[in-house]
Amino acid sequence: MTAEVRQEFNPLRVVQLAPLVRRITAPNPGMMTGPGTNCFLIGNKQITVIDPGPPDVEHVQRIADYCDGALHQILVTHTHPDHSPAAKLLKQLTGAPLLGSPIELSTIYDETFKLDQPLAEGDRVTTDEYSIEVMHTPGHVANHLCYRLNEPNWLFAGDMVMDGSTVVIAPPDGDMADYMASLERLKNEQIDAIAPAHGRLIESPARFFQSMIDHRGRREQKVIAGLQALGPVAIDQLVLNVYDDVPEVLHGAALLSLQAHLDKLRQEKVADFSPDQNSWQLLTRKNG
Repeated sequence: MTAEVRQEFNPLRVVQLAPLVRRITAPNPGMMTGPGTNCFLIGNKQITVIDPGPPDVEHVQRIADYCDGALHQILVTHTHPDHSPAAKLLKQLTGAPLLGSPIELSTIYDETFKLDQPLAEGDRVTTDEYSIEVMHTPGHVANHLCYRLNEPNWLFAGDMVMDGSTVVIAPPDGDMADYMASLERLKNEQIDAIAPAHGRLIESPARFFQSMIDHRGRREQKVIAGLQALGPVAIDQLVLNVYDDVPEVLHGAALLSLQAHLDKLRQEKVADFSPDQNSWQLLTRKNG
C-alpha cells in the first residue's frame, strides 16, 4: 500500500465524499480488505451508519463521537467479521437499532449480530434528509445486501465488488451463479457511482460491473480449459493451472472461488466431482 493510499484511508480521518456522505475506514488493512473496511455515515441530522466494521474499540468510539447523539440506525451489508461485529459495540454506545438481512450463514459469520429490524428486497429506510433502497444481492454470501442512496445516486455495495481487485466467492454461503446474476442485475441499474466496502469510489458503474462479469466469464473458461487438459484432476492441482496469473500467496483464497466456479459448472451439468478419486472432470464442452 502506497503512502498516498495510507493517508487517504487513515483510520483517524473522517472523509467527506458528498454533502450527506462521509467515510471512516477501519484499521484493518490486509490482503482481503485492501486499505481497510469503509464505514459510511449518511446524513447530518439523522445519521445512518453502513458497515461499522470489525470490533475495534477505538474505531467504534470514533464513529460514535462523530455522530454525537445523531446516530439513527446501523445497517450492515452482510455478516462477515470485517463488516458487522462493530455493530454490537456501536449499539451499546448509542442505542441505535441494527438492520440487515435475517438470512443466517452456515460458515463464517458474525454470531454477535442480533437484528432489531430485518431488511429485505425493496424495503426503504427513510429520514427527512434521504432515502435508502434495500437490494438483496446474493452471491458473495447469501445474506448480502446493497443499499442505494437517492442523493447522491450511489450504490453502497459492500463486498459485491471492490476497488482494485475481485472479491472471494466462498461456498457454501457463496454461490457463483447467484453472484453472476447479481452483477447482471446491478449492471442494469441507473446509478452514478459505487461506494465499495474496500477502496475508492468507482465511477461508470455499468461499465465496471460488465468488466467484473467479463472477468468471471474468462475465469470460468480457464476452468473448463483446465479440466479438459488435466481432468480428472484434484482441485489443489487445478488451481495452479486456472490461477497461473495470480501469486501463489493468494492461491488459498483462489481455491474458494475455484470451488464456486466448479459448483456452478456442476449445477449446469458441465463438470462433475468424483468423491472416490477426489477429482473433477469435464462432462461436456461448454461453448461461449
